[in-house]
Amino acid sequence: MSAVTASKTFRPDIEGLRALAVSGVIAFHFGYTGLPGGFVGVDIFFVISGYLITQHLQQEIAKHGTVNLWTFYARRARRLLPASLFVILVTLVAGYFILAPSEQQLYSKGALFASTYIINLWLIRWSLDYFAVDATNNPFIHFWSLSVEEQFYLAWPALLLLFTRIRPGKHGVFLLMAAVAAVSFALCAWLTAVSQPWAFYFSPLRAWEFALGGLASMALLNNWAKRFPYSPAMGWIGLALIAIAYLRVSEQGPFPGFVALVPAIGTVMVLLSGVHQSTYGPRALLAIKPAQWIGKLSYSLYLWHWPVIVYAAMLVPDLTSVQRILLMLLTLALSIFSYRFVENPIRRNAWLMVSTRRSLAFAALLTMTGVTVGYASATLAKRNLSPQQEMILETAERPSTVRATDKSCVLDLETVKPKPCVFGSASSNTKVVLFGDSHADHWSTPLVDIAKKDNIRLVTYLKSSCRATRITTRDSKLRRDYTECNDWRELAIKEIIAMKPHTVIISQLSISHLTDEIGDPSEYSARKKEWADGIRSTVEVLSNAGIKVVFLRDVPTHTSYLDKCVARALWQGRDPSVCDTPRSAAADDGDAETEKGIISGIKNARYIDMTEFFCSNTICHAMIDGKLTFRDRHHIATPYAESLAAPLERAIFKQTIAGSVKSEPVSEKNL
Repeated sequence: MSAVTASKTFRPDIEGLRALAVSGVIAFHFGYTGLPGGFVGVDIFFVISGYLITQHLQQEIAKHGTVNLWTFYARRARRLLPASLFVILVTLVAGYFILAPSEQQLYSKGALFASTYIINLWLIRWSLDYFAVDATNNPFIHFWSLSVEEQFYLAWPALLLLFTRIRPGKHGVFLLMAAVAAVSFALCAWLTAVSQPWAFYFSPLRAWEFALGGLASMALLNNWAKRFPYSPAMGWIGLALIAIAYLRVSEQGPFPGFVALVPAIGTVMVLLSGVHQSTYGPRALLAIKPAQWIGKLSYSLYLWHWPVIVYAAMLVPDLTSVQRILLMLLTLALSIFSYRFVENPIRRNAWLMVSTRRSLAFAALLTMTGVTVGYASATLAKRNLSPQQEMILETAERPSTVRATDKSCVLDLETVKPKPCVFGSASSNTKVVLFGDSHADHWSTPLVDIAKKDNIRLVTYLKSSCRATRITTRDSKLRRDYTECNDWRELAIKEIIAMKPHTVIISQLSISHLTDEIGDPSEYSARKKEWADGIRSTVEVLSNAGIKVVFLRDVPTHTSYLDKCVARALWQGRDPSVCDTPRSAAADDGDAETEKGIISGIKNARYIDMTEFFCSNTICHAMIDGKLTFRDRHHIATPYAESLAAPLERAIFKQTIAGSVKSEPVSEKNL
């Protein structure tokens, strides 16, 4: 993140705060689980920037009565643009050898938007959750915070001048700034629950953090310390709040919202306390040489750390602790290089510093270079899309038959009222229901083909991320308990029973994925019992209504996104088998045995296991017969799903429609 020299009086504790902030961010992104809230280091940077920029602007207004905006923008451009463009260019070049052409095409757009400091707006439009797993593939996503800062630098000086004109005097400006902070925070807190990407990425909704820093700087500049002593104890309390945020805040919870107040207020308290050069306050701790050194490198460290870990994880999916330490050293080496040979030389270049126009023209040149190279990279990547690469891309993007027919047949997160969709023969007396989440939906493609062939009326009850099992889960996007799922499930079960179908086919995300939703491993045993009871409850209520139930075992989960992994492997000249996953890591055979035991004890219920069509005894395959098995980590690719119609028909319908209730796994030998 950026460093700002806003005062003639150097504050070493601020440099130490930068070191603390960037260390938290790097630890989080490098997978150090001891600091689950390390990402709040970005919020610390926002508060620091607000503090220093406001202090600088207030001093200039006090001295000259105004702010020379062009000179201000020129200084910011010299400080930020050279290093960021250098990292963007190196990242694009490295990406040419590592990323598949389809990824190069997408992420080159990220480079273009990062060069113009509007990537945060692109990410909102892309509706990409910062904490979603697929976000880890984007080597430019971390530029969102730099975009927010640049947008702040663009708007804040003019806003501060406006405040000065509207309400002259220190109290008037302070109150207007406080009002901005209050409105921004209120909207941010509200949208965190309503639309988290907007709350996270949109700069006006992060303005309250910059404004808090600005309010702290005004308090010090106006010498209000006489009324309120900024004691060393305040600094220690502030550091404690930051530590609490690092240790207790989690990506699983709603963020930024109210939670972001903890590190932001903690930073303000450290900034206020640091004005006193007391040996008893945290200022001395933050001023130690290692912290000063890291603080000076913080901007370069922030720029480099993310593409380094992203590309490394692509090349070596299971990084060891030693490898991660080596990657940190590589990040440090790159940061030192860019700091010494790019960042500082251009920032302090006498020829640029002597003229605001030169600096602004140079900034425009750098920006256009980033845009041009990003566009050229995307164009080149499109030309490199071979037929095989296009096939993988098409496979990954091709929806199931149900989604292709009517997207609304798979309900979104908020919708509660069930929407049954009919496929196959609408007039058939043989009614079959497909019930579950997206893991039921990916079986809809072969089931619709079977229904058309065998004169079956297939009715789907599908809802995103909502298991048929009666269990309350936590949704990662809603960042809360998924109560809409509970309501939908009960309404759907009621409708299904009233429909009196011949068979209900249940498919859903398995228990193994609950570990991602729990957070605390000690709760796993209790949740596993809830899961078992929930399966039994759902299946029994259908069975007791005289309905046959087929429970499809969940599909394997791969360690990598197969579409991206296979495309990269082919681009790099490697065999797609490098994307295979050991069965022990993918198939959850133990949980499947538990499920099978539950289902086998319920009348009219049968357990079907199709795992043999994805895995051998030891390996779960990325490609079979030239087809991609999964479009991501655990959703069957539609073309491969089509090829499973015949074995799925034999496994389910030849026995179920005939009245068999045998409970046995399906294997190649059985078929």
